[in-house]
Amino acid sequence: MTPPRAAVRNAPPPPPPKRTTHSGATLDASWDRRLTSGTVQPDRVLDLHGHNLDQAWSAIDHGIERAVAAGERVILLVTGHARAGEPPVQRGKIRAAVHDWLAVSRHASKIAAVRGAHRRHGGGGSLYIILRRDRAKSTLS
Repeated sequence: MTPPRAAVRNAPPPPPPKRTTHSGATLDASWDRRLTSGTVQPDRVLDLHGHNLDQAWSAIDHGIERAVAAGERVILLVTGHARAGEPPVQRGKIRAAVHDWLAVSRHASKIAAVRGAHRRHGGGGSLYIILRRDRAKSTLS
């Protein structure tokens, strides 16, 4: 016996897998609104212009470490714009590597989200790194 025609229809595709990167992390609506409007003031600025890949990785690692120790929440990471072009592209390597670096960083669990910066903070050449609030410190105050 053959199944009825309605049962033969193709099932909808499965939902896409959940993103595990910080760029896919959710923030509450007020954070997203403040970030997109540019009203957030960064607590710390890390400018990577003039750095090579090793120097940039070290600067990011140390900068996040200092921001966490100081209880800061928003880091403005200035990477510069990625440059389109035929390989080998000599510029934009740092920008291309940042998301992967942050995902495997020793500070990954302390990062709530990574978002593109507002135009007044560098637009496409910069990122906001939003650090998680240290609940242990905030409950003591």
